[in-house]
Amino acid sequence: MKNIKQKLAADPSGYVWNFLRWRRIILNQKVSSLRMRALLALKGIPVGKKSCFYGNAYFVRCPQSAIIVGNGCTFDSSKFKNLIGVNRSCTVSTLNSGAELRIGNATGFSGVKIGCAQKITIGNNCLFGANVLVTDSDWHAIDPLHRSNPDFISTAPVEIGNNVFIGVNSVILKGSHIGNNSVIGAGSVVSGTIPANVIAAGNPCRVIRELKTGN
Repeated sequence: MKNIKQKLAADPSGYVWNFLRWRRIILNQKVSSLRMRALLALKGIPVGKKSCFYGNAYFVRCPQSAIIVGNGCTFDSSKFKNLIGVNRSCTVSTLNSGAELRIGNATGFSGVKIGCAQKITIGNNCLFGANVLVTDSDWHAIDPLHRSNPDFISTAPVEIGNNVFIGVNSVILKGSHIGNNSVIGAGSVVSGTIPANVIAAGNPCRVIRELKTGN
């Protein structure tokens, strides 16, 4: 109690407003999680234990496709929790029958957009910075004569390993493979293979250096 009084005396407005902000965030999480888990159960989308939601995410599952979310995942669609700036709600979708999207355990998303036409696999303990896009298709054909024909859309599986950190506003394109523990710099565009245990950034994304891990 004495420590709390000392903190309040040092910066009363700072501590009071920070307390009120986190109370709002916790309440939002409880209400949003109850609503989203019930809705996803109705949509046939399994969500693991202790996965939670801040604000309303948007999940679209194409018939005869699968979206599977592991334990302890977080989907942040709120505009007041992530102070780096979430400019959209989380949207997770499968685009074709037979598509498979698997998300591992304890992975966090803020304003993510995931569009799965074939197969996307995301590992455990990953961090997705605000407003990341992950897609395994071009969404439209490259050939201008067939640009509106879905039969000509190119797809390739995306695989993101465990403990991957993807920076804010990055784009992960079809055919991308990111190895375990790697870091993708903010605003990067990944369109190929990034090995494990590296820091990579840029457009196109390239390895900058090896990642030094703690002992």
